[in-house]
Amino acid sequence: MRRCSPWPDEDYTLADVTLPSLGESVTEGIITRWMKSVGDIVERDEPLFEISTDKVDSELPSPAAGVLLKILANEGDTVGVGAVVAVIGELDGATASPAAPVADAPADAPAAAPAQSAAVTPSAPISTPTNTDKGIVVSPVVRRILDGGGVDARAVQGTGPGGSITRRDAESAVANGPTDDLPIALTPGMRRMAQHMVDSVRTSPHGFVAVEVDASVFIKLDAVGRTTSDGTPINDEALVALAAVRALAEFDFFNATVAGDDLIIHRTINLGFVRSLQPAGMLVPVVHAAGGLTLRALAHRLNDLSERVESRQLTTDDLLGGTFSLLAAPTPSTLVAMPLLIQPNVAALSVGAVRHAPVVVVRDGVEIVEPGRRLVLGLSFDHRVADPDSAAKYLERVGELLAAIDVNAER
Repeated sequence: MRRCSPWPDEDYTLADVTLPSLGESVTEGIITRWMKSVGDIVERDEPLFEISTDKVDSELPSPAAGVLLKILANEGDTVGVGAVVAVIGELDGATASPAAPVADAPADAPAAAPAQSAAVTPSAPISTPTNTDKGIVVSPVVRRILDGGGVDARAVQGTGPGGSITRRDAESAVANGPTDDLPIALTPGMRRMAQHMVDSVRTSPHGFVAVEVDASVFIKLDAVGRTTSDGTPINDEALVALAAVRALAEFDFFNATVAGDDLIIHRTINLGFVRSLQPAGMLVPVVHAAGGLTLRALAHRLNDLSERVESRQLTTDDLLGGTFSLLAAPTPSTLVAMPLLIQPNVAALSVGAVRHAPVVVVRDGVEIVEPGRRLVLGLSFDHRVADPDSAAKYLERVGELLAAIDVNAER
């Protein structure tokens, strides 16, 4: 805390807003949005700004009540834990009106002139060009022309001072259409995803195998109902995840980490589930200690994680410690997808969409074709510790255990 006196006869406290610790191994974050502007009154614990890290996105609250005097880190800036990102002014014993920050005066400086009024009246707005697109100055008139013509200002080459877009530039762009490529900045989530995927490919030589398995268990699930006994939804992902976890007991080298010349096999299976974020990016929340769970228990855990992904209420712990990951079919028409490994995992399972298909079965010694359901499973694996033969055998075992699940008993 620092103290100064911008108002006569009143004690004014400046509170630094710092980036707090955001969890184990998190040392920095990207400020994605300020919810308040300089001059706004804020309440203690009111959401002040959003921070994005390589683990989770969070809204951070104001540590004090008062007026937001300074913003020291802009949207898009990367800041370290403990860095000062803003300054809030608290007026002891009174509610502060928005005012510009006042610097501490030297000891020998003359006293400030008395304030005319305790309240500060905002000045009338001035009509000036507005920077509504990053790096591009756009006046209200130009904005109306571009919006009316459906032209993005970022695609227009400005000929005005400093590269600003003139009215003639806007009218020409609307008449002729934009001719330049349109640069789109990557979001923080896209940048994090890109960095992790590049690091993964550099670290692990990826192999991939896919097999088709019997999916008739989903006919049984439809017959008894796709909910647990207490009403929790059961989706295709939960059923396959149950079989995948049970198969890892026999193929434990896929639930492992490479450390130098050693393969560290994990006795606990922490199953990560890939979740897409909009507009781009992904998270991999983890069901810890998934071994031994019943279908009902796994469905509960998955449903809870999915709800907290949607509401952005995941904690850092929810995203740490995964030892094996699963990518569900992104769309109902996806046959198979090749997931990249989530480091330091050595394997990742992909689940295609369950589809209706004609299958050949043997009835009384005669082969006949009848309607059935099939599913393609894929496994990305680290070629330093496994090969296509072991990957295919693991997937076949997942298929066998999937077909053997007693859905009625486990739901």
